[in-house]
Amino acid sequence: MTQAMIRAKPLNLSTLLEQHALLPSQPRAVALLSSELRQLEPGMRSLVQLFSTDPVLTARMLAVANGPVHQLAQRVHSIPEALVVLAPVQLRQLVQKSAPTGATHTQGGWSLAGFWRYSLDTARIARALAMSVQANASAAYTLGLLHGLGQLLLRTADPETFVRLAELLEPMHPKRPEVETQLMGYCTGQITAHLARQWNFPLLMSDAFQYMNTPLEQPTFEPLTGVLHLAIWRASTRALNWSERQLAVSFPAEAGLALGMDIDMVLRQASINWYAANSLDVQF
Repeated sequence: MTQAMIRAKPLNLSTLLEQHALLPSQPRAVALLSSELRQLEPGMRSLVQLFSTDPVLTARMLAVANGPVHQLAQRVHSIPEALVVLAPVQLRQLVQKSAPTGATHTQGGWSLAGFWRYSLDTARIARALAMSVQANASAAYTLGLLHGLGQLLLRTADPETFVRLAELLEPMHPKRPEVETQLMGYCTGQITAHLARQWNFPLLMSDAFQYMNTPLEQPTFEPLTGVLHLAIWRASTRALNWSERQLAVSFPAEAGLALGMDIDMVLRQASINWYAANSLDVQF
């Protein structure tokens, strides 16, 4: 065990989960949503686009939509579904309670701006891959957008451990979950899965987060979990600026095979989304 691991004293999982109220939202998304929700009739398209840029606001909206108040026969998987369920007054309350924060602070080699960009990249790739295998594209987008909430909560609630981990391996490295488990006894994917259960998300979503790093270990392989796994791989390797050789040797071929996709198919599907990186025009 390295000196970095010896020094770190990570929070246990239950204590970390209790800190979810600290999860930050983007100030721009909060400001634009507040403005839109002041309108007499907020535009559905604008609301979809704006919520679709912020993982925390989306997660909190899904939590309210899936809460006991609504008693839905089927739980909500996506942003458009949640917006149909919730009234404008509920959305206003949700946005007002958010905790916006600046994007300039860098910690452990990881900035909030970079995290938000990476989350959007993952969401867009997941949507494109889901469409190519006839899976639910809206649910795939939501999974991609929210999958990093565990990483964000660890950074926010236990910054010392986050920095210690960064000394060992950068946050977006595909091998990072193994290092997290060795240091903390759990990985950030499990944090996201526990948050999803805590917020009463559909089982499909919490299971996808639980197995997103090891999709073939899921008792019954779920294509959306495989899609999320491939999307995380592509968005992470892009953020790390990996070479063609690094891409080739790191490609999760078994997950690709389970979905009937090789590396060329994944890279081709993913590439169509980079050009919209700064756009709010999220399509479903």
